[in-house]
Amino acid sequence: MSRRAKLRGDAVTLAHGSGGKAMRDLIDAVFTGTFEPERTAPLEDQARFDLAALATKGDRLALTTDSYVVDPLFFPGGNIGKLAVCGTVNDLAVGGARPLYLTCGMIIEEGLPFDTLYKVAAAMQAAAEQAGVRIVTGDTKVVHRGAADKLFINTAGVGVIPGDVNIATTRLQAGDKILCNGFIGDHGAAIVDARGELAIENTIDSDCQALNGLIAAMLDCCPDIHAMRDATRGGIASVLNEFAADSGTCIRLQESAIAVRDEVRGMCEILGLDPLYLANEGKLLAAVPGDRAQDVLGCMQAHPAGEHSSIIGEVSDSPAGRVVLQTAFGGERVVDMLVGEQLPRIC
Repeated sequence: MSRRAKLRGDAVTLAHGSGGKAMRDLIDAVFTGTFEPERTAPLEDQARFDLAALATKGDRLALTTDSYVVDPLFFPGGNIGKLAVCGTVNDLAVGGARPLYLTCGMIIEEGLPFDTLYKVAAAMQAAAEQAGVRIVTGDTKVVHRGAADKLFINTAGVGVIPGDVNIATTRLQAGDKILCNGFIGDHGAAIVDARGELAIENTIDSDCQALNGLIAAMLDCCPDIHAMRDATRGGIASVLNEFAADSGTCIRLQESAIAVRDEVRGMCEILGLDPLYLANEGKLLAAVPGDRAQDVLGCMQAHPAGEHSSIIGEVSDSPAGRVVLQTAFGGERVVDMLVGEQLPRIC
């Protein structure tokens, strides 16, 4: 009998969260059957790792966690499963860590079709394989209809940071260049399109992707990258404001150097949004010593996740804690932190 044949009916019931046979069948069929189909050892309440093996990869552990509540579950260019894996991998990688292991916690609304769970789990496994990480432990909870919106996912990630890497938002200094790996705002635009609430048609796919391969190439080129973040909720504006505030520096951006697709820019004009604040799920910002910026840029542009990379700004001493945009018309404006929420349930 196949793993899938163990499940009765077409959708999740409260019994699948009860801790009994129905729950074990769900875990075997959907999760362990997808994430570790060759497993022969019994399941324990934790994943176990060899410390000596981890120590060969670096001298510090990195740990991160995130929860995903995106609406809708499936959108152009991705889905909640791919998003959960890529988002957690990226949170590790931008700190200089080599991502290794992920957890997977599922909060499932009663009545969610099994087919949806299979698709999400398959997307998670495909994204994990592409990023070179393993999903090694997890948890499943089922709640009554109406107590959650279909499916929420929590993931945690473990990685190892090499001894010669020191990436921190406090390390920016005057003369650093700010690099971005491509078009901004694609994820936010894709979610607006997928919701279909605003009668706007576009053909933008989410930029959802794992960035650890790109970041590894950047660090091979320049281990002394000063700061790096992935620009998710709040867009590049929020990340750059954090850089400026934490380091006591000023970041000066060139609007003409920031890549925005025409479709995204047009959507923002219609809705009164600013692409600098739109969410991304595959874009990073890095502060790199000025004398190494061109070398790092070349490495980024040679990688599939960075072919549209550009230098978008420079770090200066004053006004401290500010982000200033040099506009295409020759003027300047201050770019503040995002106030409020442009688009809820974006990731």
